[in-house]
Amino acid sequence: MAQSSVGSASNLQQRTNWEAPVSVPAFAGERKARSKTARTLARIGWNLLPPLTFVAIVGLWWAAVRILSIPAYLLPGPGAVFSRLVSDAPMLWDHSLVTLTEILLGFGLTVVTAIPLGLVIALSLLARQILYPPIMLLQLVPKIAVAPLFLVWLGFGLESKVLLTVLMTFFPLLLASISGFQILDTRLLYLTQSMGASAWQTFRYLRVPAALPVIFSGIKTSATIAATAAIVAEFVGANKGLGYVLLRGTSTMDIELTFAVLVVLTIIGIVINYAVEFSEWAMTPWQRANNG
Repeated sequence: MAQSSVGSASNLQQRTNWEAPVSVPAFAGERKARSKTARTLARIGWNLLPPLTFVAIVGLWWAAVRILSIPAYLLPGPGAVFSRLVSDAPMLWDHSLVTLTEILLGFGLTVVTAIPLGLVIALSLLARQILYPPIMLLQLVPKIAVAPLFLVWLGFGLESKVLLTVLMTFFPLLLASISGFQILDTRLLYLTQSMGASAWQTFRYLRVPAALPVIFSGIKTSATIAATAAIVAEFVGANKGLGYVLLRGTSTMDIELTFAVLVVLTIIGIVINYAVEFSEWAMTPWQRANNG
């Protein structure tokens, strides 16, 4: 019996000596490093999806023109459009500056007016009863029908385009601002009041951070509409701008020029969208922390 116990102890000591070289912390560290590398590769692949999607769309465009033998006067190939972009680059640049100025001025005026007005309407029942009905009535009026009146009142200059851009982008951002400033739970307000926070501290550190994600969703919507509004305003009456060039291209059946303008407008839209995305990223650091 004693000999058997001695034998078991000897076997246990041999297994312990055999298993001792295995380093559990080292294995865990290696697995953690592999997991971090996998997450990095996944993040890189995820970020590459948008440009790869764009490349796939251009490839499908080229293949459709080649395989289906679509005439150039109906759908030019990507190569022809790119050549037109290069040959007409100075002209497109000049007209792009005009359209971009209209977009930025109109969208900027929308941001500096819609967000404060949304705050006032959200926090004041009296302001909501007085200001919201006429704003809603103005929103129901078709903007395209009003655009010729802007030409009569303000002429064919920059002012009429900026005003139409403001009217078309104002209401979505106003609604988002009202919803954002009203989204805060009232129990949190009671909590900050019980802790002795001032009205400014509550607004700065509680109400604004809660409202920013909703407001930025409205900013993204308005930014998308701003480019369309500027082009529509140029359709109504203009002698410069990408909308004017687009009308000139379609009226003369210059389809390559038309597609070149569409490409430029797409690039402008992408740049504006990324600018808004970066602004949201910079102003909402807590969301970056939550997203890892």
